[in-house]
Amino acid sequence: MRETIRALARELGADDVGFAAAGAYRSPRSPGLETILPGAQTLVVLAYRELSSCESPNPQIAMAGRLEVMEFARSCNYRLARHLESACGARAVTVPPSYPLEMSVQTKGAVGDVSLRHAAVAAGLGAFGRHNLVIHPRLGTRVVFTAVLTDLALAGDRPVDDTLCTGCNRCVEACPGNALVQEGKTDLMACIRNSQPYGIGAAISFWGRYGAADPKDRKAMVRDPLFWRLYQAGSIGFQYFCFRCMAVCPACRGRA
Repeated sequence: MRETIRALARELGADDVGFAAAGAYRSPRSPGLETILPGAQTLVVLAYRELSSCESPNPQIAMAGRLEVMEFARSCNYRLARHLESACGARAVTVPPSYPLEMSVQTKGAVGDVSLRHAAVAAGLGAFGRHNLVIHPRLGTRVVFTAVLTDLALAGDRPVDDTLCTGCNRCVEACPGNALVQEGKTDLMACIRNSQPYGIGAAISFWGRYGAADPKDRKAMVRDPLFWRLYQAGSIGFQYFCFRCMAVCPACRGRA
């Protein structure tokens, strides 16, 4: 059954597929899988190759590339979960590549309900690099993951034993927020301030200033490019404008 599911996922468009037993998955910050699907047995993790969009100096084009991967991945996720329920008689829930996330002061919108990085490592789809992203043996750093959580019991894949990171520190040096200075940890707020400049922090700051401004100044504020960018971000969700750690990684291109 595993190979049938793997073949279907690849037919749907995933570049690679791995399996992890629920007990093999461990994330330091995300909630337990039982809180998402009681009786969960297996994570089916799908990998998708990121395009060269992340290299573009045009931030809109770079972000559009990420959105396109996400939209494609969501479709594959749903169709695979649908197959598990209809053809295998299992229960299945999809785990998206990004939002929606729990937005709170505690999580700061940076903690997924399932850590897809840790799920990918548990499913044998790669190993962590110095940038704290997962490096896939064939796809390199430019890879996006989704998952389907199911109560179908399937054997897990072997973890990757090889050290895929070269230790070159290019990601550390290229990070505009110095978010990777401490090895093994990403300073999330330093990263988010640079990668999501029009996120919730910027929105809270803008509306705080707007509320305190004189009526005559408010008209100028809503004509400012910042407001227009915040408006767009509010319409489409998180916008990432920094892909430097991914773009400079020697393992970034992988082997298609």
